[in-house]
Amino acid sequence: MSYSTLSNGSHVTSAVAAVIEDAAGRVLLCRQAGGHQLWGLPGGRIREAESPVHAVIRDIREETGLEAEITELIGLYQLTGDGCGAATPDLFVHVFRGRLDGGGGPALNAPGRISSLAWHTPDNLPTPLTVTTRTAIADATAGQTGVIREVERDPEPEVVDA
Repeated sequence: MSYSTLSNGSHVTSAVAAVIEDAAGRVLLCRQAGGHQLWGLPGGRIREAESPVHAVIRDIREETGLEAEITELIGLYQLTGDGCGAATPDLFVHVFRGRLDGGGGPALNAPGRISSLAWHTPDNLPTPLTVTTRTAIADATAGQTGVIREVERDPEPEVVDA
């Protein structure tokens, strides 16, 4: 796992995500298998000595079974705050725009981490949704690139019964 230590001694974990749209303009989202079962963009943590681009391509492959082409950086998002009720470390997320290569559609490829994959229109997103996903999709839909934002964690959602 890749993290940095800030001057105040706190840790920041580095992660990646990708906004992937289909021909109809829908965005691919993954639902977490555990915890609060939040919907989010495909992605994950950056491994030791791994670049953000390689990390996002690897995570998309692991979660969907497909190869991806990364086309641009939408933005860098620093997730802060204690919305989950605990001293949670900051998360620094590199969010890219990408597209899936190859035939067929995405298939659930990481059932231990992801419970489902689904395409959603940006104006009708599922809940609960991560704040980083919500913000990055809004930026991508607005045609933004290279944004730098600090986003505050949402309050802890209720755990959905499986």
